[in-house]
Amino acid sequence: MKDIVFCSNNCFVLYSAAVQAKNSENKESGPSLPQSPMKERPPKAFHQYSNNISTLDVHCLPQLQEKVSPPSSPPIMFPPAFEAAKVEAKPDELKVTVKLKPRLKAIHSSLDDCRPPSKKWKGMKWKKWSIQIVIPKGSFKPPCEEEIDEFLKKLGTTLKPDPVPKDYRKCCFCHEEGDGLTDGPARLLNLDLDLWVHLNCALWSTEVYETQAGALINVELALRRGLQMKCMFCHKMGATSGCHRLRCTNIYHFTCAIKAQCMFFKDKTMLCPMHKPKGTHEQELSYFAVFRRVYVQRDEVRQIASIVQRGERDHTFRVGSLIFHAVGQLLPQQMQAFHSSKALFPVGYEASRLYWSMRYANRRCRYLCSIEEKDGLPLFVIKVVEQGHEDLVLTDTTPK
Repeated sequence: MKDIVFCSNNCFVLYSAAVQAKNSENKESGPSLPQSPMKERPPKAFHQYSNNISTLDVHCLPQLQEKVSPPSSPPIMFPPAFEAAKVEAKPDELKVTVKLKPRLKAIHSSLDDCRPPSKKWKGMKWKKWSIQIVIPKGSFKPPCEEEIDEFLKKLGTTLKPDPVPKDYRKCCFCHEEGDGLTDGPARLLNLDLDLWVHLNCALWSTEVYETQAGALINVELALRRGLQMKCMFCHKMGATSGCHRLRCTNIYHFTCAIKAQCMFFKDKTMLCPMHKPKGTHEQELSYFAVFRRVYVQRDEVRQIASIVQRGERDHTFRVGSLIFHAVGQLLPQQMQAFHSSKALFPVGYEASRLYWSMRYANRRCRYLCSIEEKDGLPLFVIKVVEQGHEDLVLTDTTPK
């Protein structure tokens, strides 16, 4: 008769024909079998159980004669883990009591089947590692930008761009260099050749008013008066903002008036500290930023004439890519022939212009334009100056 082996998790039960035969012999002597199945083992039967895995090797089982197998017994139901399983056999079967050993549950996958089970240490937990920086109490002064720049320069770890060229333009009212703060003197406006004025220094002058288009009128008049007036705060010339209280002679620069805590109003009036009201006023102006378009109204024709008539100029007069070198002159006997309904052609006029080359499509060259006299008529001369080529001179009786 063949042997039958049932395996489940951590237990196994072996039934053989030899055991059944022995059971039948011992039925007469006692009503039941002993509780431990390990005491009575079948002869010449060896069992091996390794690594708590349900793989069972059985060697040297006895070879018995083939007999007609008895009817199949009903399947044995094994109890759940951590409990004692009791299997009650029929009178003709073996009664076995199996105690299961507790085992840790593990999730098996296709990759884990070929690896040995990993050890799990008892009481082992993950811990977070955190850093806490404690700054001691006391006076701590953070480093300024200059100190940080010096430190980085010593380390040589950064590349610092070239410093921006200093703005040497000076306001002819307050005598401060460069553009001012937006909520202060504000940007510089051009008044004349190499003459600049801060927007708010001009706007808050007593004589100056602003048109609806944004033009500042009477700025030159305020400048002439300011050259003779001394500021009450800094005692320097150029003060143009006076107190609007009747018979008050206090006058300030705009920047000095802010430092002296004068009160400015929305109707463009100002009161000195001696005459300003106590506390806050509903019409008080506390923000001086000007974002609208503002410019100084001036006579541009007279300004250009004053520039080109100067003998020795320290500045270059340039309009776009056209640079003026000399304006030339016209004598009374030349007036009829050296002008048209739209332009004048003064003899001695000279200018240069950077424009596209006549030889190369992607290069520029210099064109020197001048006006000469020939047979009592104007002669227009254009000299083409280009690197790598000889100068080319073009002449004609008309500018076109």
